[in-house]
Amino acid sequence: MKPLLKNRDLSWLSFNYRVLQEAKDTRVPLYERIKFLAIYSSNLDEFFRVRVAGLRSIASVGKKTQQALHLEPTVILKDISKTVNKHQVELGQIFREQIIPELKRNNVHLVDETTISDQQKSFTKKYFDERIIPQIQPILLVKNKIVPFLRNRRLYLAVKLQLKNSKPREVKKRIQNKYAIVEIPSNHLPRFVELPSEDNNTYIIFLDDIIRLHLNSIFTGYKVIDSFSIKLTRDAELYIDDEYSGNLVEKIKRSLQKRSIGAPSRFLYDPKIPKEFLRFLTESFKIDKNDLAPRSKYLSFSDFFSFPKNPNINLYNKPLPHLRHSELDQYPSMFEAISHKDFMLYFPYQTYDYVLQFLDQAADDPNVTSIYITQYRVAKESEVVHALVKAVRRKKKVVVFVELKARFDEESNLLWADEMKRQGIEVLYSFPGLKVHAKLALVNRTEDKTEKSYCYLATGNFNEKTAQLYSDIGLFTSDTRLTEEVKDVFKHLMHTKYKPKFNNLLVARFNMRKEFIKLIDNEIEFAKSGKPASIILKLNSLEDTKMILKLYEASNSGVKINLIIRGICCLVPGINGLSKNINVISIVDRYLEHSRIFIFNNSGNTKIFSGSADWMKRNLSRRIEVIFPIYDESIKREILDIIQLQLNDNVKSRIIDKHDKNEYKKDRIILLNQAQVDTHKYFESKHSLTKI
Repeated sequence: MKPLLKNRDLSWLSFNYRVLQEAKDTRVPLYERIKFLAIYSSNLDEFFRVRVAGLRSIASVGKKTQQALHLEPTVILKDISKTVNKHQVELGQIFREQIIPELKRNNVHLVDETTISDQQKSFTKKYFDERIIPQIQPILLVKNKIVPFLRNRRLYLAVKLQLKNSKPREVKKRIQNKYAIVEIPSNHLPRFVELPSEDNNTYIIFLDDIIRLHLNSIFTGYKVIDSFSIKLTRDAELYIDDEYSGNLVEKIKRSLQKRSIGAPSRFLYDPKIPKEFLRFLTESFKIDKNDLAPRSKYLSFSDFFSFPKNPNINLYNKPLPHLRHSELDQYPSMFEAISHKDFMLYFPYQTYDYVLQFLDQAADDPNVTSIYITQYRVAKESEVVHALVKAVRRKKKVVVFVELKARFDEESNLLWADEMKRQGIEVLYSFPGLKVHAKLALVNRTEDKTEKSYCYLATGNFNEKTAQLYSDIGLFTSDTRLTEEVKDVFKHLMHTKYKPKFNNLLVARFNMRKEFIKLIDNEIEFAKSGKPASIILKLNSLEDTKMILKLYEASNSGVKINLIIRGICCLVPGINGLSKNINVISIVDRYLEHSRIFIFNNSGNTKIFSGSADWMKRNLSRRIEVIFPIYDESIKREILDIIQLQLNDNVKSRIIDKHDKNEYKKDRIILLNQAQVDTHKYFESKHSLTKI
């Protein structure tokens, strides 16, 4: 019998709708809501490039393979299309009926080619001549001739033209309508251009509309009839290995070889485009009808990330300053502090400077002999890499494992890897068919003629930029129970034939799944014997079938289970005889909830773990992930306090039920508990002496 599970992709769309809810929530400051529109759009683009592309690939490999996978890709794709279209209608309503009027109330006006003033027109003419013309190359489309390649995720204007000065007989002999495309150079120029103003108002125009205003200057031999936005999203086939495994990968790749590189996955267009024009475009660019996605006049809402800033601070979230850790600051160096006890930091509530300080001091310290670190996503101007370069220049051994398959960061990671190699750092690369997602740093130091090791284990990347936006935790420790096993992880990365045994760390592909199942089984036994039994999990995604079935078993045995799942949740909660004892919430707020925390009651002797892995099949089976135990009792208490703040949230918490309604908690108007704000207050009162 097939287990009761939610479809992974529809569950992800439900998460992305929670992002859209933030854009709709009038209590969120205006410019933060605009940012959530951008996040929603950017997320959806990636979803189509990867997941939808993968489903279409599966649809091409044959019915037997689909049945073996328990997948009906055609049905799922229809459900995706229906859901996305519904959400997109709501996005358009939010933009037109909420965002634009509220911008006006704050003296910010979005003008277009029909509402622009004469004075502003003269500015746009100069801007067009000086900035835009050098960046564009209009292309006339001729049926049955060579058709230009529409670039992935680039914006275009599809332009309908007529020949000027055509005599009636000539018009009849020729095709009266001509079609052309113009790429909007938003990769070179700002998508939003601020216009001059003689009053206290701000006027902003889309780059698209400046080009629309001057199409007659581009097509001098033609009369411009109309123009419409179009955009093509192509498959990101590079990531199939990460989404699927085994023989399926090979079958999909053989299928892909039969078609052009980066096949279309979604063709977005202005719904006002005439049918014959749309038909011409789809035939010219070989767009399947299933890829058609009518949207609006303006596409690529992800560009709202770069919407011009506003000086009114009330239009943004009130800043939550990054806090210092008062106890950690009492020590003269990071090594002296960590040698005394474990320290855990919670980002971005507490400053990421401690991580940079740890690496910087390691580079400067003459007693440090070697540094080992994993790199998954590297910041553009990486202070982490700068510290590592300084260390190697000071004659320390530095080994960096760079994951080249970090989605959409391959080019950046390759560039940094090349730079580190030039500087003398030993760089190790990915294994075929395996992604290294663990977040580890190991520093070896000579103390009293013996080697002592210091570690940093985390849920987030070594990236000081994303540490400002993602909610993550990191543990500093010199506990040999952990440091010796972290050494074994790096030894395995350097010598893949070496197969260590882990007694404390939970390491994917070695013991992680087995140990998690054992921890759940313990709770089941406690519940059956009448002892308190409970599990709390905080994850980005819960998708692995075996783990979900184990949670169902625990629920049926009387274990109380609370899940805090930001994204995908394939488990169906609240079903009698299956998951009655399971409650699920999801929090979407100013910071991206990214930490993973695992809490098992253990009959009152609570066991707590954290680390890099979600409960997805790929994380538990096809990656190197590290989950670490929390031994320090004071850190345990902090984690329990923070998790309780999340469970109490009634402002940003949505209830995840079997219908995925994304309803807010019903008690939200009694006493407002907003977990992220409350977490900052918690650390401000407990740990901080000063702010950053």
